[in-house]
Amino acid sequence: MWTEFKAFLLKANVVALALAVVVGGAAGALVTAMVNDFIMPIMGAAIPDGAWRTWTLDIGPIKLGVGDFASVFLNFAIVTFIAWQIGKLFMKPELVVVPPPTKTCPFCISTIPAAATRCAFCTSQL
Repeated sequence: MWTEFKAFLLKANVVALALAVVVGGAAGALVTAMVNDFIMPIMGAAIPDGAWRTWTLDIGPIKLGVGDFASVFLNFAIVTFIAWQIGKLFMKPELVVVPPPTKTCPFCISTIPAAATRCAFCTSQL
């Protein structure tokens, strides 16, 4: 039973998924700390009054927390931008392999390199 369970864990990549969740949580904490400790103080200096965060739009008895929403949205935008920049540091772009140019032999219809002067399959002069 233990070997079947161990095989399931390895086959379903449960261990890799658990590690990804742990690393993702740590990366999320890192990005949040970077935003709160470095970016938001700069934003606070640029926007001197923090009262905009408590601004509400009153429509009769309904109070819409526009300032709170704007604050959360701004924080979300900054956190996702910083996470995107950190992700770009660690992700390598995929290398695009361009195949060499080829042509078709008119005699045997085999694919040969474009610079070839003789077919490698039927040895015809091109």
